[in-house]
Amino acid sequence: MVRCDGRAWDQIRPLSLQRGFTRTAPGSVLVRWGETHVLVTATIQEEVPPFLKGQGSGWLTAEYRMLPGSTTPRQPRETTKLSGRTAEIQRFIGRSLRAGLDLQALGSRTITVDADVLQADGGTRTAAITGGYVAVQDAIQYLRQQGVLTQSPVIHGVMAVSVGICQGQVMVDLCAPEDNHASVDMNIVLTHQGDLIEIQGTAEGSPFSLGQLQELVSLAQRAGEAIKTRQEECLRADT
Repeated sequence: MVRCDGRAWDQIRPLSLQRGFTRTAPGSVLVRWGETHVLVTATIQEEVPPFLKGQGSGWLTAEYRMLPGSTTPRQPRETTKLSGRTAEIQRFIGRSLRAGLDLQALGSRTITVDADVLQADGGTRTAAITGGYVAVQDAIQYLRQQGVLTQSPVIHGVMAVSVGICQGQVMVDLCAPEDNHASVDMNIVLTHQGDLIEIQGTAEGSPFSLGQLQELVSLAQRAGEAIKTRQEECLRADT
């Protein structure tokens, strides 16, 4: 099949990560992944949730919102009550990024990752995780520069990408039209070594086989090499 944007089935969309996009957060990244644009910030609070008080452990949590102008028609603004989708996505982002940290080494403080979708064309949660890792790295570097931490609590690089099956063809990094018509839709979170952190996968149409699952995971791992390269290049660049 021919993809809607002409890419090969194993090719991700153009990905750019712009660090230091805002001046007010210790970590901030503007993610442009194809036509999906997400602003991710990482801020620090010198406190932890009640269930962690007195344990010497830190925490990372995430919030996710789609801004009203991110889709057509207008996306209603979520204020006091979150949709089930929003709540599920922000938990997914938080779990994924926590998996890359030694929370004891972080100390009794919380990193909050905020992901605001400016423009949506599929893969907003994977963009938030991929950019969130870079934002968290910058927030931790800020703590080290302030003398709060002597070493980084990061133990794994973290990245994410979508994969799926459309018209019988496995493919990576689905844009919105592909996502809407996929018979299998999956989001895969990986370490920089290619190990799995989380798999979210659903048969929207026909069930899929174990062999197809393995093919999708392998496809995500191969795409992860390009994503990791973008993250590492971004972290080496001056802000």
